[in-house]
Amino acid sequence: MEAGGHGTVEEGGSHGTAAAAGDRAAAGRAGEGAVLLDVREIAEWEAGHVPGAVHLPLSLLSAGAGLPAPAQARPLVVICRSGNRSRQAAELLAARGADAVDVIGGMRDWAGAGLPVVDARGGNGTVA
Repeated sequence: MEAGGHGTVEEGGSHGTAAAAGDRAAAGRAGEGAVLLDVREIAEWEAGHVPGAVHLPLSLLSAGAGLPAPAQARPLVVICRSGNRSRQAAELLAARGADAVDVIGGMRDWAGAGLPVVDARGGNGTVA
C-alpha cells in the first residue's frame, strides 16, 4: 500500500518508513486518515514528540490500557525511539483488532528525516 508517495507500508501492513508515517499522520490530523500513536515513556515524550501525536506508553498498553479517544476506531501509525517498542505495540494492537503499523527506525529516523519534533512546551524537541 502506498503511503503518500514518500515511502511504503510493507505488504501485510506491519511496517512503514518515517516519511510515509509523516504523510499518514498529516492526513490523520486533517481527519482523513491514521493517528500517530507514540508509545514511548513520559520523559521521552516530554523531551520530544511529533506535533499532533497521541501518547500511550507501551507499558500501559501492555497492562491493558485502552486507546485514548482520538485514536479509537482509526488506523494507527505507532512510533517509539528506534522501532522496537512500536513493533511490539503494533502487534498487540493488531491482535486486539486495530489497524496498526509501526514506524521503522522510530523517532530517530523521523528526526533524521528533518520531520518536526516538539517538546512538552511546544518548543523544539529532541529525541531522548
